[in-house]
Amino acid sequence: MWRDLLADIQTVLSEYGFNLRKPATSDEIKRLQEETLLKFNGFVLPDQFIQFLMTVNGLDFNGLVIYGVDKSLLETEEENEIHGFIETNEIWYENEWQKQYVFFGDSDIALYCYDLTQMVYLELDKPSCTVMNSFTDFNFMLEDALKTRLE
Repeated sequence: MWRDLLADIQTVLSEYGFNLRKPATSDEIKRLQEETLLKFNGFVLPDQFIQFLMTVNGLDFNGLVIYGVDKSLLETEEENEIHGFIETNEIWYENEWQKQYVFFGDSDIALYCYDLTQMVYLELDKPSCTVMNSFTDFNFMLEDALKTRLE
């Protein structure tokens, strides 16, 4: 379903002369997986997130940002700004209590993350970090975030 929503986003972007980002390569994803294991206490990136990266290396659309492979891990230089998965999580981790989450994206009003203690995907209110929604997997969280930005 999220692939259909990405196609809708591409349609909107093309009206303004823009395109979705290219997919991350297998080597770039492998480097991201290795760095994530090292920096985030053995956290394994979910296969569904990897599938997203294999389709598009991050997204920045209508106030929604889904993180991609960090620029330092890319094989070729990227002109456009990428909100890297590792670097952005390191920023969120400046607050000790946020280390219970792994962040996959954000918008002007929400944070999209995985709660390491509850083992559930969450949409948190950005200012207060109150739980706004919970999801059984990454795909459902991604679909909800994309739908919200296409409305």
